[in-house]
Amino acid sequence: MEFDRLVVSFLVDEVVGGFFISVPPGHVACVYDRGRGVLPRVWGPGLHFKIPFWQVAKMFNAQVLEYSIRQGFDLSKNNEALGDDVISVSTQDGQDITVEGSILFRVDRVNAPELWENIGENMVSKVVRPISRSRIANIFSQLTTDQILRNRSEVEGLVQKELNNYFADRGLNCEGFLLSRVTRVQSGGKEEVLVVAAPDASL
Repeated sequence: MEFDRLVVSFLVDEVVGGFFISVPPGHVACVYDRGRGVLPRVWGPGLHFKIPFWQVAKMFNAQVLEYSIRQGFDLSKNNEALGDDVISVSTQDGQDITVEGSILFRVDRVNAPELWENIGENMVSKVVRPISRSRIANIFSQLTTDQILRNRSEVEGLVQKELNNYFADRGLNCEGFLLSRVTRVQSGGKEEVLVVAAPDASL
């Protein structure tokens, strides 16, 4: 999944359509005013008036997005891709494990102007990836393998709460964390799967 699903460059023909901003469903628009900077106003779906030449709009995807942490995720072509490689950590009882899962997050509509002004477009590489790696590793380092095995839902809740503590001040909301796989790395590089994603009940 490419980062262009998260931030949509909004280029309006300033001669023909520069008076209006058309915001599609699931998106919000922020406005940069050349005299006042980024305005605190956030526009939802619909047609909105702006001052041509003087004001520039930026649209953000405000839908829930999935950030996938999995083995072999490729960042070589796009550092803003919505994902990352597995997270390696040592548990409280000294076991080396790797963690895979999905983070569900969205742009906070109210704080979208602050997000644009303070962080810009590269929010995945600046916020989502470094914070998620750090905080997920921190949570799992405080748990034993037995706690991870027996309390999957509670672990997911802990990660979501921890991520929200750091996302909230940066204009993002964590809607959930889904643990898909935990693998124990044994001596000699042998791997043992401890947790796997629950099968889809619809299949």
